[in-house]
Amino acid sequence: MDHQIPDDIVKDLEKACRLHERAVSDYAQCQEFSRLMSDLLARLEDAGQFHLADKVMDILLDCNPKTGAHCDKSSVVAQAVKKLARHFST
Repeated sequence: MDHQIPDDIVKDLEKACRLHERAVSDYAQCQEFSRLMSDLLARLEDAGQFHLADKVMDILLDCNPKTGAHCDKSSVVAQAVKKLARHFST
């Protein structure tokens, strides 16, 4: 794990990864995932973690919450989230 990543960001990244697993079939959680990832993007950039910020941006480009619709890119986002999780997990 990159020790320069602030602990609060790591905790929120872990939360986002867990949240996405439930968000696929729940619009409110999907919105929460998208909001959290947007917040993390800004915080990672502020922390100078541009490589991780790029990964989060890639996820956000595919994440588009829609009311009453199943996520058509859920598997793509899920794979990207898993890859992101491997980067910072111990």
